[in-house]
Amino acid sequence: MFTVELVSPEAVTYTGEAEMVIARTLDEGDIAFQSGHVSFIGALAVWSVDVIREGGDRDVFAVHRGFVQVSGDQVTILSDVSERADEIDVDRARASKESAEAALAADGADEEAAGALARAELRLQVAGAE
Repeated sequence: MFTVELVSPEAVTYTGEAEMVIARTLDEGDIAFQSGHVSFIGALAVWSVDVIREGGDRDVFAVHRGFVQVSGDQVTILSDVSERADEIDVDRARASKESAEAALAADGADEEAAGALARAELRLQVAGAE
């Protein structure tokens, strides 16, 4: 077991013990951390983070970029936004997705709209609505 913290500018989204954390980094792809993992720092992609607790219970979070740091028996995730699956506003995520798709239809090179679409799709995936 080790300690996990998910922190965003708005709040500490999660603090607790876990057996494993699974995240996606920009350079390393999907990576899993367990107790005893070597020290690590990586940049996070817009993707889900799974916190697997003792007994196999799993909490899933939508994480919108940031960093993961592993030091000793501590995993810290610092992100721009981190949302627990059951806290995601599905209607808002669907509206954001539609708006981003419309913006991309008008301008396929719109990087802001592409980022908004990725975030909306992640929220819907994590919430189990897509």
